[in-house]
Amino acid sequence: MEKENYAGMLKYLVVGASFVIIIAGMKAAQTILVPFLLSVFISIICSPLLFWLRRKGFPMWAALASVIAIVLFAGALFILLISASLNDFSQALPIYQERLQEKISEITVLLERSGITLPHKKILEYIDPGAAISFASNILSGLGNVFSNAFLIFITVIFILLEAATFHAKLSHILGPLKNNIDFFKSVSENVNRYMIIKTWISLSVGFLVTVWLAILGVDYAILWGILAFILNFVPVIGSILASVPAILLAFIQIGLLHALLAAGGYIVFNILMENFIEPHFMGKGLGLSTLIIFLSLVFWGWVLGPVGMVLSIPLTMAVKIAFSSSEETRWIGTLMDSEPIKELFDNDDKDQDAAG
Repeated sequence: MEKENYAGMLKYLVVGASFVIIIAGMKAAQTILVPFLLSVFISIICSPLLFWLRRKGFPMWAALASVIAIVLFAGALFILLISASLNDFSQALPIYQERLQEKISEITVLLERSGITLPHKKILEYIDPGAAISFASNILSGLGNVFSNAFLIFITVIFILLEAATFHAKLSHILGPLKNNIDFFKSVSENVNRYMIIKTWISLSVGFLVTVWLAILGVDYAILWGILAFILNFVPVIGSILASVPAILLAFIQIGLLHALLAAGGYIVFNILMENFIEPHFMGKGLGLSTLIIFLSLVFWGWVLGPVGMVLSIPLTMAVKIAFSSSEETRWIGTLMDSEPIKELFDNDDKDQDAAG
């Protein structure tokens, strides 16, 4: 019995140590891993168009060339927009931060005249509104640095798309008679692909609406804030909040309080519309990840892979869940990550309470 307990403890220690080593390796290899994951992300979004062109009778080379041309155009446009706006914004950033401090000082003076005393210096020590604008600049700069590896990403996307057509056949050959595993993997991977594609279109819609609304209000760098809204809309839970704060602060600095409130109202309306009506309509019940796991995955992948890890936190967590759910020994971990068993538990509790009543 003691030997069995010792063997069990040793097994968990080895698994834990392996996990730490793998995560440390991923963090150390971030410069290589992030472009590869972005390539996979782009390939997933582009693969439905490739398969659609193939079904329409296009030869593989023509379908692939068409998709690559679209990717090249979209990538060049994105890099051009983000680099031009970001350079101007980075140069003006110290001026905006200084103006923000002045605005806060003015508000503090007005409040003091009204009989409300605030420890101005203490507030700025703990809460620095200018850090929100710097945060947005750092995220966009980080993504710009990633896209400096555009050639590597582009080549990787081509090879992934070439392999996409034969991947299912290879998987069937590897798993052989284990049809259930093939069906499970196919079902979940299709769900992840569907999530990525729908989320991309919804994020594009949010970015477009934000750009138009801020341009109407006259806020500087409306395109930059639209791009930020598009990118951070992939980040669950807090992405839309992080995207809105810098633009609202800039509207306050540049134009005034009324326009800042109007900018905030626009963000609220767009996100309520998308998250409560559009997304549920197209995504159905979603991917089955619990809310806690979604938040923890955001923190974890953001720490390991930086801003790109935050953007890809849901697909990466789904991949981990697939890996755990495919083995009998680790299936319980996949169950803990799932939201459905929790819902069923509450439903059963409600039924028991109704029966008792």
